[in-house]
Amino acid sequence: MTALDLVVTAIDDSMADVRSLTMARPDGGTLPSFTPGSHIVMQCGGVANAYSLTGDSVHPTQYEISVLEQPDGAGGSRWIHALQVGDPVSVLPPRSAFAPILRARRHLLIAAGIGVTPMISHLRSARQWGREAELLYLHRPGRGAHLNDIAALIDAARVFTQRADFLAALPDVLSTQPFGSHLYLCGPTTFIDDVVAAAVDNGWPQSRIHVERFGVGALDPGEPFTVKLANSGTSITVDSGVSLLEALETAGHAIPNLCRQGVCGECRLTVSGGEVQHRDMYLTDADKAAGDAIMACVSRVASTELELKL
Repeated sequence: MTALDLVVTAIDDSMADVRSLTMARPDGGTLPSFTPGSHIVMQCGGVANAYSLTGDSVHPTQYEISVLEQPDGAGGSRWIHALQVGDPVSVLPPRSAFAPILRARRHLLIAAGIGVTPMISHLRSARQWGREAELLYLHRPGRGAHLNDIAALIDAARVFTQRADFLAALPDVLSTQPFGSHLYLCGPTTFIDDVVAAAVDNGWPQSRIHVERFGVGALDPGEPFTVKLANSGTSITVDSGVSLLEALETAGHAIPNLCRQGVCGECRLTVSGGEVQHRDMYLTDADKAAGDAIMACVSRVASTELELKL
């Protein structure tokens, strides 16, 4: 996948700890269109991170992202918060694992904190195509991102600054959606888990619940498993909390990788046996159903053993 060489054209630091960044081609040309809910992978100094696109998705001339600064993170957000207008940036073309379901009768969007970012492109699409949507957004007082965009894009939005108020309103919202509605969630792990549990309690099938988590840090450590390398016949143990990629690297195998968050596709490996527990945002639903590929940086196995063509 060929990277796009862009420049920073605008910076908005009006929200505390959140930087909104606008990027474009140096010649101002059109960028690849994208599906609502898409992200780009940006090379942030020595790391690569995925960030949701918040701007217009059809024939865009600029890409827009909003990034929460995380002082204890791997450094990507700090790198972005140090950029200046005119600085060059390199990003991979947009990819989506959180697209709106076009056949849905209604789109219920629920987000917390910076998790609102993928919802903004959902709202732009719903407004453009006349699709029915509703948004619930929970944020800390004074820390709401994209509130002006939300007000401009949708009337059916409820914004909360107290978790208790949000949780009190949630059951009624979930229980009164028309049949055929789909639910989209993005935010911290505990927030997502609480909403998913409430949705299941209200009869929502898993097939109508769509989740986007905050990268690999939001994943549970998983159970240990054994990976067999078909070419050599050797076996490696992948411990709980250790990725398949890390285990292979420790054993001396050089595996191509970039983002280490399941979004760029660089560490895709071929599976010849075992059932994969997919956790990535790169493989399509068809890829996952085929069961012959795994993203080594985040995905694990649904049993105790995996065989790779390696």
